[in-house]
Amino acid sequence: MNLDYHLQRLLGRATCRLGPRAKLMRTARIRNIRGDDDCIAVGANSIIRGELLTFAHGGRIELGAWCYVGEGSRIWSAASVRIGDRVLIAHGVNIFDNLTHPIDPAARHEQIRKIFTRGHPRELDLDERPVAIGDDAWIGAGAFVMRGVQVGARAIVAAGAVVTKDVAEGTVVAGNPASVIRSILDT
Repeated sequence: MNLDYHLQRLLGRATCRLGPRAKLMRTARIRNIRGDDDCIAVGANSIIRGELLTFAHGGRIELGAWCYVGEGSRIWSAASVRIGDRVLIAHGVNIFDNLTHPIDPAARHEQIRKIFTRGHPRELDLDERPVAIGDDAWIGAGAFVMRGVQVGARAIVAAGAVVTKDVAEGTVVAGNPASVIRSILDT
């Protein structure tokens, strides 16, 4: 388990709930801006090397059992990101359930000003849409899974893919925007 997790606990700051034998490795980063331990849950036997972040105005991240989140990966939630069991998320993956900043330039500047001067705003609209990733899915290195997307069970998202639409169970997608390459049964 990483030192940052223990330090945050000692300081009385919210971090996350870890299931039995779950591990936060040295490179893991838990950024629970929302401030509620229950809004980030890591299932049993999972290993986290990347970043899990909830925004101040909302967000929930739930990882199932036996999951892996690689170094440099980011899962940022302002609504809900649910990840099933035995999901492999490679290195450098980005999963967002929101736009991260407002579209309107004036609102975007206001958000940044607040972050710089007072911290993340507790009232904000980032056009949040939940993300769900089914059991046994594999998200390849450098892939992006965007807001509102559901990745079906056993699906594979190829390295570098940008997923903007739902991925059916048992399919392989690749490209930008990601499109179906084949079924995993076609091997």
